[in-house]
Amino acid sequence: MTGTGGELGARAARSRALAVLRVRSRALAVALLPAAAEVILLTGAATGQFTGEGWDTARWVVGVLAVLVLLAAAGIALVVARARPAASPTVPVSERSAPDLYRMVRDLADRLDVPAPSAIALTPDCDSWLEDRTHPAHAPPITRAHDEPVVPGARPERRPAVPAPVLVIGSPFLWWMRVAELRAVLAPVVAGTGPSAQPDIAAARRFVRGLDAAVAVADAPGRGPLTRWVYAALGRVARLLLRGCREHAALMERGVATAAAERAHAVDYGPRIAAQEQVGLAYAGWDRLLTKVALPAWRMGRWPSRLDVGVAAALTELSRRDRLADGFAARLGERPACDLLEEPGAVDEAVSLLTARLFHGGPAESGPSWAPVDWQAYPEEVVDRTWRAEAARLHRVLDSLGVSPSLDPATPDPGGPTLARVLDHLTEPAADGTPTVPAPTAPLHDNEDSADTPDSADPDPATERSALLAAGLTAALAREEREENAENEENAVPQGARAQGPDSALWEDGDLPLFPLQPPRTGRELLAAHITAMICCAAVDTAGAAPGLDWLDGPTLLLDGERAADLTPKVLSLIEEGDPAPLRAWLAESGIRPEKPVRLV
Repeated sequence: MTGTGGELGARAARSRALAVLRVRSRALAVALLPAAAEVILLTGAATGQFTGEGWDTARWVVGVLAVLVLLAAAGIALVVARARPAASPTVPVSERSAPDLYRMVRDLADRLDVPAPSAIALTPDCDSWLEDRTHPAHAPPITRAHDEPVVPGARPERRPAVPAPVLVIGSPFLWWMRVAELRAVLAPVVAGTGPSAQPDIAAARRFVRGLDAAVAVADAPGRGPLTRWVYAALGRVARLLLRGCREHAALMERGVATAAAERAHAVDYGPRIAAQEQVGLAYAGWDRLLTKVALPAWRMGRWPSRLDVGVAAALTELSRRDRLADGFAARLGERPACDLLEEPGAVDEAVSLLTARLFHGGPAESGPSWAPVDWQAYPEEVVDRTWRAEAARLHRVLDSLGVSPSLDPATPDPGGPTLARVLDHLTEPAADGTPTVPAPTAPLHDNEDSADTPDSADPDPATERSALLAAGLTAALAREEREENAENEENAVPQGARAQGPDSALWEDGDLPLFPLQPPRTGRELLAAHITAMICCAAVDTAGAAPGLDWLDGPTLLLDGERAADLTPKVLSLIEEGDPAPLRAWLAESGIRPEKPVRLV
């Protein structure tokens, strides 16, 4: 081990691993205690020392207890051993599809003098880690087939006694980082395969993961009364053992991390400091791309098929706008890490589909209502369709409320869907003096300045008609979502008939999305979004505007090729005060005619 800190970390990790294993040994000793007492009683009977009716009764009672305890212990041990540990949803990357990436990781492992990871996988997250997938319920470790050609210059794989874990890499890193930066960031991660090969640490990790998986099995719903009681007892025992080894396991992992960091200290330490800045930047760009760009597409039944390309474009745009990121632009001329993949487009598409499933709960395969979309088609397929779908829903709710259309004999379609109808309806309460009522509130826009805080008890006011219209939109959207879910269930492909990927059995599909990006929108948010969509439709149809895509802010309206001003304050003035003056002034200045009918879906 290199360095005193690394030696201490490795020694502490092994010591804590032995402490975890002692918990297992104590549990085994407790399970064997009645059997040992029965052996003593039987031995005493055989030697004539424990004779009499009382000893015979004791032998029967202890014998039955020993059998029950051994059966229970065997059952618990079987569940712990066979229960499938939790595994991260990932996209596997075979060596055939990324020989350069495998070569780089093996070279890095050789420099660190640790076993190379058994495989590589990508995750739609800005993080990297090692994950053990040697459990029989997981996919078998990837090995080189006999007929697979040997990559020239590749070093022979080590065959440790304990199989090496899988290296999971955040996919945004591959598209944003350069090759040298990725190698520097992965050095401390790959160094962790050294402690993972230590038998005591590996055994302790398997025991803790087995207990965690057994708790999940015990908590699974849908069992009968008797079975539920049995699994409840299993869960109590597993939780008791987890509490006994929790602190030791945490300190063991801390020691492993210390040892790995110390071992990697001398490898690419200088570049790693600069590369850490790119980690934070990639995380910010990835989060903004998902919430501002991907989420509107997912809600429309489209999933962007090149999310990693999008995050690279978003961060490149940020480097051009932000003076603090000016220094990052020079590095864009270096070789990107995605060049280490043979087919980066196919990998990006697989990661993009997995991202949609995890963060939005989309289907596992493409279909008529769940189709991929390229960035070039995003403004037309997502932005424009979203605006027109929301505008159509807004007018359907107005129809259900009995709101009269705004008639203009000068238009070719008198009584058609117009922006004037919306403005006139929301302006009426302020004109006739109708009092305002409170409505639920939530931040409408990232740049919105609100005087309310989470601790404030006074929500933003809204006119009575605004609140009624928001409630109608909320009910209509909920009804559409229920109908869509029912249709998806009817057209669902049976689980056994789906194409199963290498990692498809590593995680369950029952509780998607696993990481929802945003909570459900409030009625006020929905109303503001629908009014904004109606304004954009009117701008496109009457003023020659066009839908656009901003990499950092998502869907945008382009007037004369320039991004339109933020409509949030003007829309809020209409919703909260029933005052259309700011919005009408902007419409007149932009040449948008609210009395003209717009095209809906």
